Amino acid sequence: MSEVVHVKWYATILRGDLFADAVTEMAPVSLRYGATRYAVHRSLDDRYSILLMIWFENHRDWVRFWEGPELIEFRARYAAKYQAPIAYVPHQELTSGELGPQVPREAAAPAPVASPSAA
Repeated sequence: MSEVVHVKWYATILRGDLFADAVTEMAPVSLRYGATRYAVHRSLDDRYSILLMIWFENHRDWVRFWEGPELIEFRARYAAKYQAPIAYVPHQELTSGELGPQVPREAAAPAPVASPSAA
């Protein structure tokens, strides 16, 4: 069963842009450890809050990724750029959806045509 792990990072003051870029560059490494998808989101309300989501088919692959040399080095290199502790929580994905070729968008309603008013 697929699981998605949410890693909630919080950048230190004045390091939001630098750390968001670093997380964005690091995220694709997860694919080498069996991840099927990843996403990095940055809060529009709190620009220091960064959410990394990674989908794995089994929890062992997540552990291999999190404890792998790339992530150990990443956490050490950027230790002063984020607040500890790092909170991560595995979730079971129950459903998801998105528009794609199998779900066409509905045609937009035509714009109303102005009719001449009777005088």
